[in-house]
Amino acid sequence: MNKITKIAIALIVCLAVGYSASTVTRPSVETWYPTLVKPSFNPPNWIFMPVWTLLYIFMAVAAGLVWDKIKEQNEEVKKALGFFLIQLTLNAIWSYLFFGLKNPLLAFVEIALLWLFIYETYLKFVKINKIAGYLLIPYMVWVVFAAVLNASIWWLNK
Repeated sequence: MNKITKIAIALIVCLAVGYSASTVTRPSVETWYPTLVKPSFNPPNWIFMPVWTLLYIFMAVAAGLVWDKIKEQNEEVKKALGFFLIQLTLNAIWSYLFFGLKNPLLAFVEIALLWLFIYETYLKFVKINKIAGYLLIPYMVWVVFAAVLNASIWWLNK
């Protein structure tokens, strides 16, 4: 399998996770979420879809670049992709906790764990392919912002 095919497969997986999370998010954005008190720095709702789409594309390219090194660094690549899959799963779970269960406190605890797994994935990716690691930096930054937003929403609505 060539590099482009690996990136394409990773893209399908990442976008499927994003779509899955959006099926829980969408109904709450129209009903529950508008009723919450939000901090002044809360972005408009329309910004989330393009940002997350771009981040999923970056994640997929990063995963594909790492996956492409499996012949040269088999064990390291398997560990790195294992962490990638864990963080991707945690990424989806956050939406279910925040929007599905409508539980910002539990979602905040989970997003902290998510960030740690993203950071560990970054550390593993950057050792295998520097560009792959760098592609995760915007994701890490966005998740920090999302965690602050999540915590603020919890605090303002407790």
